[in-house]
This record gives sequence, structure tokens and C-alpha cells, in this order.
Amino acid sequence: MNTAREGVCNQIMFFEPLIGWRHVEVTDQRTQIDYAQQMKYLVDQRYLQAQKIRIVQDNLNTHIGASLYKAFIPAEARRILDKLEFHYTPKHGSWLNMAEIELSVLTRQCLDRRIPKKDMLKEEVAAWEKR
Repeated sequence: MNTAREGVCNQIMFFEPLIGWRHVEVTDQRTQIDYAQQMKYLVDQRYLQAQKIRIVQDNLNTHIGASLYKAFIPAEARRILDKLEFHYTPKHGSWLNMAEIELSVLTRQCLDRRIPKKDMLKEEVAAWEKR
């Protein structure tokens, strides 16, 4: 049996429990740029009409406002940050993080096996989101 790892993907979880919306973005890496692009998605697409978007997240090293300045010119980073309000879960309280709980459910229900290609992973995750 071949157990060699042939690549990994990262999943960024969005979860809005009050309306039952969840979305998992599959990325090649977990970088500040990936994080910044997802914050831009929230501001410019998902919550375009919102005055302020409250983000509850863990303390991962990429989950900082400075990430946006690595991805965008300063004026664009500031524009996005002005619409975001960050709240952080306790450092040792992942059980409080609803996105972590959703990722755990995703893992048990959908990702309990090796998925050989990124496109297949995206399809599996998209099908899970619709459940």
C-alpha cells in the first residue's frame, strides 16, 4: 500500500449559524495572501451591502489585519479592513470556535478518506455544503 503523501490542500471555513450558511474554500496553501483574498471575498461579494462584518476566528498566525497589506496595495487593504471587525476565540478554546466544529463535521462526513485530486476535493466539499 502506498502511503506517500502526494500533496495537501487547505480549507478555509466560513460559517454563519444564524442563517445556516457555511462555505469551505479549498486553497493550495495556508498563507496570509490566501486569508486576505477570502476577507476580500466577504467584503466585496458575500456581504457587499454590509456596513460592518464581524469575523470570529482563531489565533492562527495568518488571521491578522496585516495579512491584507501583504496581498493588496495599502488603500485597498484599508478599504477592506474598514468593513471588518475581528473577534478572536481563546487560545486554548477551539471547542468555542464554531468553524472548528464545522470543520470537524466536514472531516467526519466527507473527508474521512484520501481524495487524490484538488478538483475532486472541491466537488466533495461543494456537495457536503448543500446537505
